Order: sequence, then structure tokens, then C-alpha cells
Amino acid sequence: MTEPETYRRPLRDPAILSLAVGETIVWAGMFYLFPAMIARWESDFGWSKTDLAGAFTAALVVSAFGAPLAGRLIDKGHGRVVMVTCAAIGGVMVGSLSLVETLTQFYAIWLIIGFSMAGCLYEPCFALLTHFRGLEAKRAITAITLVAGFAGTVSFPTANILAEFWGWRAGTWTFGAGILFIAVPLFLYGGRARSHGKSDDEPDLTKIAAASDPNGGLRNALRHPAFWLLAIAFPMITMNHGVLLNHLLPMLGERGVSIEISVLAASTFGPMQVAGRLGMMALEKRVSMQVICAFSFVFMAVASLFLFFAGASTWLIFAFVMFQGSGYGVTSITRPTVTVELLGRTGFGAISGALAMPFMAAFAAAPTLAAVIWSAGGYSMVIIAAIGMVVVGFLAFVGAVMSARTKSP
Repeated sequence: MTEPETYRRPLRDPAILSLAVGETIVWAGMFYLFPAMIARWESDFGWSKTDLAGAFTAALVVSAFGAPLAGRLIDKGHGRVVMVTCAAIGGVMVGSLSLVETLTQFYAIWLIIGFSMAGCLYEPCFALLTHFRGLEAKRAITAITLVAGFAGTVSFPTANILAEFWGWRAGTWTFGAGILFIAVPLFLYGGRARSHGKSDDEPDLTKIAAASDPNGGLRNALRHPAFWLLAIAFPMITMNHGVLLNHLLPMLGERGVSIEISVLAASTFGPMQVAGRLGMMALEKRVSMQVICAFSFVFMAVASLFLFFAGASTWLIFAFVMFQGSGYGVTSITRPTVTVELLGRTGFGAISGALAMPFMAAFAAAPTLAAVIWSAGGYSMVIIAAIGMVVVGFLAFVGAVMSARTKSP
């Protein structure tokens, strides 16, 4: 069977392009909006950073617990409905932030946004594509992350320009409208991805998934050590990144780095993530995704070493950003791809959702964990702990690969 052209070059498929642009908008409006606006909320309301950060942490926790439900619905063939509905709810809630007057209202809205994120960010999108395309979904996933990797680059300047000229309330309303009137229609169209570039003799993966028992796939995965080792490995990646990203500015300040250099370094994370994904695309025909995933742990460990000595030279700061950004950037592609390779496609939505719980929970816990470690031994101890996280993650990942290879056929 000749591989469809849109499988080889997924962004030529209008459905995949729609999903890519839609993901960029929901990531910019739901996820990156918080760090982009937190300083303005603190100034306007007078609430502490701890109070404000607690709302986002709560949203991520809700997102983690909502991920398995979204995965099961996708396994049952409702992926398009899940993504469209959650994006619509999220858009309304982001717009509703413009009406907030109390901390209770702020928390309530972010809790609902967290539930919405569980059904329309990367995990459900990639589960949907995996059902339609199996292992061939890797190229579509890569294409989407290349586009959506600039969500932070879009969100930070857009949010601050809107807030500067018309106030932050107008900014949140604008982001909410963008999700509702741009992302939702794009998901509505992009959710039809299976009908584009599908040859006549290609198996209908939706029917295959419907005929199987999705919960059975998850039950089988839960009995395999590879699942539990991946449930350790991937959260260690995001915990490392969450610890370093959320505390980067004060961490560099403690090392005598100017605020201008610190902000410039932080703003380059997005482009470096995209650069890492482009590098992965150049290597994937010669190197397996499992090897690329293993090297992402190595890159992040090396990045932390550069950060530890960052006060000695400016180039070490940007070496940290390059290794950290590229190492973490590829994980959005390697996680779903490696999960399919090690645990199979049956019930993938439920499996992916179950693995997303510890992954999101680790990111949610990272800022508070870093603060606790900092209070005990400063940011040098935080960086050492971050190195330890990726070392543990690397060992767990190697164990998962070895365990899957010994699995009986």
C-alpha cells in the first residue's frame, strides 16, 4: 500500500493543520495565559503569588484527574466531541476571568479551566490521532507540536500588549473569544482527521477501536511493569522542568544574573523546544524514538549542570536553555509514540489518560516542591534535586524498555 501523501507531510492535510492551529490557541489561552498575566493580577487584586499560583496548581490537578475520563471517551469514538466541548467550556471560562472580583471566583473559574484542559490539550489530541493513524500518527503529532510550540511566544506578548493598552480584563476576554470563535471551529473540522489522506484499503482504526475493549487495554497495561515504570519516568521529566521553569528568574538572580538576561533566556524556551523537535525529525529515520526519548533525559541533566554554574558566564545560561528546551520539547512527541510502542494501541486513550495523571500532578507540584527545597538549602540544592529527578526518570525509562522487550508475544 502506498503511504498517503498527507501522512508523509501532515501539514498538507487541512484537518491536521486545523488541529495544529487550534492547539496553539488553546495552549496560549488556557495554559500560558496564567504566567503571562500573574503579575498584573497580583498588582490589581493585591493577592499574594502563593494565592494566585494555588489556583493554577489546582487547575493542573483537576486536569490530571480528568485526563483518564477524556481518554476513555476518546477510546469510545467521542474524541471530536470531547475536544470541541472542552475547548468551548474553556473559552467561556477564560473570558469569564474578566468578571472576577474575589479570590473564590478566581479559583472556581480556574478549576473549570483545568477540567477543560484535560479534554483539549495535547493528550486528547494525540490520542485521537493515534486511533486514526496508529504508529503513523507520529508525523502528525510532530507537525502539531512544531506549530503549537510557539503558543508561549504568542501568549506572552499578546497578553501584555492587550493588558497595557486596554487592561487585563480585555485581554482575558480576547483570549476567551479566540478559543471560542477560532479554536472550537478548527477542532470541529480537525476532528475529522481520519477522512483526509485515508486510502481505500487502509483499515478503519475507529471501527477497530470500537470493536475492542478500551478498558481491557488499560487493564492489561496496568498488569505490566512497563506502565508503572513509564508512570515514574515521564513525571520526573515534567517535575524537573516545572521546578526549573517556575523558579528560573529568582534562581538566576541568586547567581548574580541581571533581570534583562534572565527574561531573555526565559523567552527562548519555546523556540528551543521547536528546535529540539526539528532535530528529532532529522534523526528519526536513523535513530529510534526510544533512543531519542532516552537522550532527552540526558540533555536535561546536562542542562541542569550548565544552570548550576550559570553565574560564571552568560553563555552557560543560554546553553542551559538550549539543552533544557530541546530535551523537554521532544517529550511531547516521544511520550505518546513510545507509549504506543511499549504498551500497544488498544485502549490507548485510557492508557494515555492514566499516564497523564502523574505527569500533570508532577508539574503541578513542582513549584511548591522547589520552594520547600529552596527553604532548606537554597537554589543550588534545588538544581541538584532537579538533576536527581531526571536520573531517576532515565533509570525508570530504561527499565520500562527492557521490561517491554521481555514481554511475551
